[in-house]
Amino acid sequence: MVVKKKKKEIQVTALTICHQDLETLRSLADAEGKNLASLLLRCVQLTDGVSQIHCVKQIVPLLEEADKNGTCNATIRSCLDILAGVYLSLSLKNPLKKVLASSLNCLPEFFLTEAIQSFTSRLQEELNTTDLYSYRKVIDNISSCMENFNLGITSVNNLLENVLHFLQKSLIEISEENRKFAGNHIVQTQLMNDLMVGVRVAVTLVQKTQGLQSAHLTISSSPAWQCMCELLSIFTRFLNDDDLLRTIQSTSGLAVILFIKAMFHPPEKIPGLISSVLLRSVNCTGVPEWFLNSCRSLCCADVSEAALLFLCQGALTMLDWQGGRMGPSGEALLLDTARVLFTLSSQIKESALEMFLSRILASWTNSAIYVLESSSPSLKDSLNGNSSIIKRLLEYVYTHWEHPLDALRHQNKIIFRNILRMHQLTLPEAEVDQSDLAADHFTFELTQSLLRLEWHIKGKYICLGCLVDCIGVERILALAKTIPSQILEVMGDQSLVPYASDLLETMFKNHKSHLKSQAVDSTWVDKWHETWVSPLLHILCEGSLDQKSYVIDYYLPKLLNCNPESLSYMVKILQTSADAKTGSHHSRGALGALMACLRTARAHGHLQSATDAWGSLVCSAKIKQGLIHQHCQVRIDTLGLLCESNRSTEIVSTEEMQWIQFFITYNLNSQSPGVRQQICSLLKKLFCRIQESSQVLYKLEQNKSKHEPENEFTKQHPSVSLQQYKSFMSSICNSLFEALFPGSSYPTRFSALTILGSIAEVFPDPEGQAQTVYQLSHDIDVGHFQTLIGCLTSTFETVKILAFDLLMKLPKTVVWLQDSEKLQGLFQAALTLSTSTKPYDCVTASYLLNFLICQNALPSSLSTYLTQQVLCGDGDKSAAVVESNTLMVIKCLLENLEEEISQAENSLLQAAASFPMYGRVHCITKALQQLPLK
Repeated sequence: MVVKKKKKEIQVTALTICHQDLETLRSLADAEGKNLASLLLRCVQLTDGVSQIHCVKQIVPLLEEADKNGTCNATIRSCLDILAGVYLSLSLKNPLKKVLASSLNCLPEFFLTEAIQSFTSRLQEELNTTDLYSYRKVIDNISSCMENFNLGITSVNNLLENVLHFLQKSLIEISEENRKFAGNHIVQTQLMNDLMVGVRVAVTLVQKTQGLQSAHLTISSSPAWQCMCELLSIFTRFLNDDDLLRTIQSTSGLAVILFIKAMFHPPEKIPGLISSVLLRSVNCTGVPEWFLNSCRSLCCADVSEAALLFLCQGALTMLDWQGGRMGPSGEALLLDTARVLFTLSSQIKESALEMFLSRILASWTNSAIYVLESSSPSLKDSLNGNSSIIKRLLEYVYTHWEHPLDALRHQNKIIFRNILRMHQLTLPEAEVDQSDLAADHFTFELTQSLLRLEWHIKGKYICLGCLVDCIGVERILALAKTIPSQILEVMGDQSLVPYASDLLETMFKNHKSHLKSQAVDSTWVDKWHETWVSPLLHILCEGSLDQKSYVIDYYLPKLLNCNPESLSYMVKILQTSADAKTGSHHSRGALGALMACLRTARAHGHLQSATDAWGSLVCSAKIKQGLIHQHCQVRIDTLGLLCESNRSTEIVSTEEMQWIQFFITYNLNSQSPGVRQQICSLLKKLFCRIQESSQVLYKLEQNKSKHEPENEFTKQHPSVSLQQYKSFMSSICNSLFEALFPGSSYPTRFSALTILGSIAEVFPDPEGQAQTVYQLSHDIDVGHFQTLIGCLTSTFETVKILAFDLLMKLPKTVVWLQDSEKLQGLFQAALTLSTSTKPYDCVTASYLLNFLICQNALPSSLSTYLTQQVLCGDGDKSAAVVESNTLMVIKCLLENLEEEISQAENSLLQAAASFPMYGRVHCITKALQQLPLK
């Protein structure tokens, strides 16, 4: 069934402006309220952010009207200035900020000059702030200005030197403040987060701002150049500071490489410079002075492991590897980076750095593929399957494929997949297309070595899946024909099931695609069935309990989703086998496998019409046989087949209803608690289907003159189906009440009461004009009521609870609650039971009394016990009634309790031995639970 989620309401913080801007808008607003100032005034006076969004969207249409007149008067200029202030005052996460930016991106060209001046002026004011704890807001504003906002980008370009200077100043001051608060983790967390955002904004600034690519950096004495050098120095210091968060160091590594790329000339020498830094072999006499001044610590031999790691990341991320644009020096840098990473992999022990290393290695393989795709002959020799780098990468994969971190194993998969891709790119074109796997020595040996590994190694599944994607499953099947059966055999181990099922799915999808592309008719499916379906059917019939369960839950749905037509093949084989071997108490047999396949198919939408499916796939006798099978799981699967559907409004057919009644007749007395729970749960799903499909039937009945019914309903009139539903539910309820006869077993009572409780819950009494196909209260007569009361006398607490809950779900206006004599008798019976020497009788008394209290069904004579009127606040009348009734019952019980104590001749031991007293106390305790005590 589909659960409808409640739509989350959008919360938008309303924008506000300063008093001065507000007064400006009031002075500029026109009497008619049609100019821009009037619109903005209305907007800021709203307290709802969502309403303000609608106002903001009206700004550009209004300015487009003004554009036709070709005037940009003082009012518009002032309003544009105020809008710039509003934009910069909004928080980064406020949707109003993005809406305003989107609107201003469509500003008529006539007003752009004024708007740019306003934004530049307001941003300049922001950059002049000296409050350290306001820096983050300014940094966020710089970031938002560069994010798809034309006015913002232009303003940042206009103030480039100021922005660079501000970033330099803010990063220095925030890092100093962070150092002062060493040990105060709450403050440091916020400050380090500010540092992280500041470094990221500096990176974005260099990437997106054209000014840093041209005139500003041509003169080494320019203020912009000096700020760049200072920022580079700051990033270098962050990179080497292990007291900072690793993410700050990582981002600083990106920034260092990016700034070097932007500042170093000529560009073709950049790879050589970075290589020398990574290999710790920088020639200080051959590099510019600005580089030495800014990055001196990176030119030393004792650069930390973390710094080297993040410099490698920066090189792989910030340099342009596509198309072989960096030439031979870029290829040399790529190989040097790999060697550094391999060295670091043997040295790094910290888990966070291990995670970074795996990502960076995966990034390295992506960069290598980009360069190989440019057909570099020299690099192909260094990266083919027999090269030392590929062997080291494979060694890394084998070492880490059982790593406990999911994210690291995922990176491992990327690395292995890219190894295969890299090797393919190094092969001559003639060898790539060969179907004989043995011709490719590297891939052949790799496949053989993986197949020789034990199946308990999880990494084996991931790597084989990558191989299938790379070379196709046909080549693997040629080496190991029984691999589907081998994988299915290990699916009894829960820890391996997800890996095994994913690999099988990859294989059978690839195989299907290959066979269909090669075949000229539909005969390909026979080979596919033989390879993938036949081993499945063998497990379902002969496998262990765990194997069957996991195969049904994980493998079977994926197989049917891939090829739904295979269901007919499965049913045909299993139905033939079921005729010969139906199974037993200890074995599901072929019949159990058949029901499991049908249930899974229907639950996943491959059996759209149940009745049609029975007629074409399986006979009615097999369904009935499954419903009373000796093995409990076969019965559950068959019931699930009838109750479950991927559509909650699917009509329950007449035949299905007959089978459900047949099932209930023979299965209420199940001795297994788990089976009872499943039966009750599945039947509740069926009742929900009846309820939801009945609503569809009611609508069809009302609109039958206007619309043609759907195919599903053409067989009979909606009113006929609704009447069948009513008859079916009445018949079910009568059968369940009959099962509650005196002396019936605990399992039977548990099942019947639980199912009746579900019916009462799914089919509540309608409110107003609501329609419901069934009401349980209509089928409960005096005999049924007394049956439920009788269940309260059960020695099993669970039965008492279920019966009490069902009684409480019934409406309070039924006839038998209006008979004062019967109520008096019921109340007297409860009082008598409360003095019983049997514990379960006292419990029965407490449930009876609580029922009478909550239903307001106490005898009128009991009101003499209430000496003081109960007040219940302002007014919940039902709560007041319950409280009043509870107090009456407690006073009555206390009076009897006093008599018991007095009869004990004032002896504490004799009083304690008088069990009826404890019966009274138990009832009082239960009654007190109804009181809304504070």
